[in-house]
Amino acid sequence: MELANFIRFNEDGTISGNIASIAYDIDIAGEPFSSTNKDAPVFRIFAKSPPGRRVELGGIWKKKNQNGGDYLSLSVSTGHGKLNANLGRYPGQDDEELMAVIPWD
Repeated sequence: MELANFIRFNEDGTISGNIASIAYDIDIAGEPFSSTNKDAPVFRIFAKSPPGRRVELGGIWKKKNQNGGDYLSLSVSTGHGKLNANLGRYPGQDDEELMAVIPWD
């Protein structure tokens, strides 16, 4: 089974994954980002353009829920609009490094 709409946290600190819909199917990669700006993302997200150029699509932010717990939120430009999503446990998988991309508006 080929997975879609996921982020994998790799051992080297990078991320890899895929975001897909009927309009797009994009393999993504990411790298940690450090900033003194409290509103900055914790990862920058990249993909390859059709000619193979590396382009930045967006990022992943660490946020706090109503109970003060941490969660991760993704925002990327898909070329067909903006995708906002939270990251959560991938259904049917027991790999803790694998997260589902759960879209929201």
